[in-house]
Amino acid sequence: MPHRYVCILILAAVLSLGSGCSVRMIAVDTLGDMLASGDSVFTEDDDIELIGEALPFSLKLVESLLAESPDHRGLLLAAARGYVLYSYAYVHFAAEQAATENIREARRLRIRAQKFYLRGLDFAVRGLEVNHPGIGRALLRTPERALSRLNGDAVNDVPLLYWGASALGLAISVSKNDPAMLARLPEVEAMLERSLVLDEAYDHGALHEFALVWAGVAPRAPDGGAIDRHYQRALELSAGQRASLYVAYAMVTALPGQERQQFHSLMRKALAVDTDALPGTRLLNAIAQRRARWLLSRSDELFLE
Repeated sequence: MPHRYVCILILAAVLSLGSGCSVRMIAVDTLGDMLASGDSVFTEDDDIELIGEALPFSLKLVESLLAESPDHRGLLLAAARGYVLYSYAYVHFAAEQAATENIREARRLRIRAQKFYLRGLDFAVRGLEVNHPGIGRALLRTPERALSRLNGDAVNDVPLLYWGASALGLAISVSKNDPAMLARLPEVEAMLERSLVLDEAYDHGALHEFALVWAGVAPRAPDGGAIDRHYQRALELSAGQRASLYVAYAMVTALPGQERQQFHSLMRKALAVDTDALPGTRLLNAIAQRRARWLLSRSDELFLE
């Protein structure tokens, strides 16, 4: 059993006992720091089913710890990241699969996915609020101005901005007919743009991958130049080892252009990625490769001959 699982079990046992306040806070802070440092034990595992079974327990544990230490940025980041990953991999994807056969079930799953995404967003914003009080309310009113105060603390702020933007962007993607959600698009763009300014190389090009998707799907004419620039930069930063990058690029270029051959080529590149090349992205690569296989199986539906 990995040592971090052992730590979690020990700390959970400490919390379950009527230990003194100082002992409990040390336990909470220790686990919070562990979850915040580096790649989590979840993202380093490529067994999608195993992680799907373990994540709900982990998320509720993190929420229990946050009840003890509500301003621990590490725990808030772990909660934001966990809810986005869980929703995207296990609820949102199921909604997409159901859409072709059971519209009612697909709608139910989209609503559930939105709920989890917004929960992840709330944790991300709470994390930012710890060092930047009032930023949550300001973000709703004037996103760019609100985030301009984030200047030097990229190590702590960018992960929260990235997962917050991902959470809100994905929540909007499952709520396309909701005007209130669409009105929050400027928040996504502001969080993405500020993150790129603070640390454009974050997580092996994750921000540039997000930006190329944004350039292709934002409510304006697709910017092909920006899409290609972000793709090339993400490719460079990841050394070609992010399977999701190829899938994203295919979805915003090859699919709209009905370039079936290019689409297949990019999906094959995604499937060829070695999940061990970047240990911290094993889970994300496995999720992207599962999506690539599913999309390839639907080629005849997606492309008009």
